[in-house]
Amino acid sequence: MNVETKPRKLHGPWNDGYALHIHTLSSTFLGNDGAGHPRFDTVRSPIGELLYQLKYRGDQTTVVPLVDAIEGFWKMWPHPAVDAIVPVPPSNVRANQPVTLIANALSERLKVPVCKECISKVKRTPQLKDLVEYDKRVEALGGAFSVSPEHTKGKSFLLFDDLYGSGATVSAITELLKGPGGAKAVYLLTLTSKH
Repeated sequence: MNVETKPRKLHGPWNDGYALHIHTLSSTFLGNDGAGHPRFDTVRSPIGELLYQLKYRGDQTTVVPLVDAIEGFWKMWPHPAVDAIVPVPPSNVRANQPVTLIANALSERLKVPVCKECISKVKRTPQLKDLVEYDKRVEALGGAFSVSPEHTKGKSFLLFDDLYGSGATVSAITELLKGPGGAKAVYLLTLTSKH
């Protein structure tokens, strides 16, 4: 399955970074349903729709086409070799974590290990999508993650996430990896971005 991507450059403290596509192309309010819940006609990008099916419908058949899309981009992206893939720790507890599932499948495909020990989430944070202001997001993330220098020092990493919003989370993790973690380089790749 060939999934359309439209990579866009992401700017931040990482050495280079991209999102493979915008998540939502359009969303039209249709009114409220019988229970008073808002209803929308949402059109997602091909990658966004696959991600939605995985995250909210539990459809794990989407993992292979998502990894296919990443691999296709990976072959075109002029990047140095990376020592490991670092999946962004999840903010919600799910039986199957989408970022972890995709990172593990990507690891097998690219023959690059996943480093689960590199970054740990050590503090619960509120849902960042509920915090509109960037400063409030950064404040909420303060002390939320810890880095393991014995796993990160002098190494290059692919930091992987499913959705790029404000960039607050991946910026905080990149700064930890490159600062106290002593990483040589961090390259960011997300499946989708909000804008």
